[in-house]
Amino acid sequence: MLRIAVLGCGRIGQMHAANVARHPRAELAMVYDVYAPAAAKVAQSLGVIAAESAEAVFADAAVDAVLIATATPTHADYIEMAIAAGKAVLCEKPIDLNLARVTACAAKIGNTTIPIQLGFNRRYDPGHSAARAAMLAGDIGDLHQVIITSRDPAIPPRAYLEAAGGLFRDMTIHDFDLARFMLGEEPTEVFAMGGALIDPALGAELNEVDSAMFILRTASGKQCHINNSRTAVYGYDQRVELMGSNGMIISDNRKPHEMRRYGAKAVECSEPYQFFFLERYNEAFMAEIDGFVDCVEQGAKPLASFDDGRRALILAEAAYLSMKERRLVQVSEVKA
Repeated sequence: MLRIAVLGCGRIGQMHAANVARHPRAELAMVYDVYAPAAAKVAQSLGVIAAESAEAVFADAAVDAVLIATATPTHADYIEMAIAAGKAVLCEKPIDLNLARVTACAAKIGNTTIPIQLGFNRRYDPGHSAARAAMLAGDIGDLHQVIITSRDPAIPPRAYLEAAGGLFRDMTIHDFDLARFMLGEEPTEVFAMGGALIDPALGAELNEVDSAMFILRTASGKQCHINNSRTAVYGYDQRVELMGSNGMIISDNRKPHEMRRYGAKAVECSEPYQFFFLERYNEAFMAEIDGFVDCVEQGAKPLASFDDGRRALILAEAAYLSMKERRLVQVSEVKA
């Protein structure tokens, strides 16, 4: 059994802790949160101890691996501490909001052979992974276009937006990673536009956007379109479309159930989409733990690596440059 400690007991940390606790090949060793009452509550509910500090977690020889679900500014620090302690890492995205900090972290951990997996859970979604497998098997011929729709059901609270680092680094980073995953090639060009269409005050007060569209292109000419919105009143809208020379594949939304109603005023009325990411990607989050255990116990390569996290952040920075300067940006401009 892989003994995993969970750092961070907020909303996503609580979910991860519960998933680890019920995983057949993992054991929840302990939990930690800078806010001790939060850690104590999770620890009591899952029957484990709450560590007094992050340092105590890394120093404990009984802990094999850590799952980092703390505030983003701590991610790089905890990755470095985990590798120094010889513990495998599963870290929520992003590695950091600052690309220079990510580069420094990469230099510090060097060419470690200790597994580091990034929390790009959408790679593990059954529909998304099946769509990619079918595409790779040649079911649609040559891949030409990837279309990603990613829309939240409701705009987050202002306090969240103030700390999130911007829509492109917080929300779209998942879609940038998924674009790379599906395209199978690195995007070399990015064009982005955004606006505060849902809450106009965001633009004036936070210099933030809540609605955005992106066009990506690879060196071979493959195209990707991503569209984001912070508010979709009908639920959590998550779709991926792969268009090729011989057909199309769609990984579609999820609903609580598939009942449909027919009446005099409307036909095929059905339930709204599942409300948020915890429900929509429940299976993906569990499969993510499966993949992490495989990495540690069997030496498997992480499906989402540290470098994948770095490259997704580079695309976010290229997109911000594109939006700011209203032009097509070469991704190499950010790398330089």
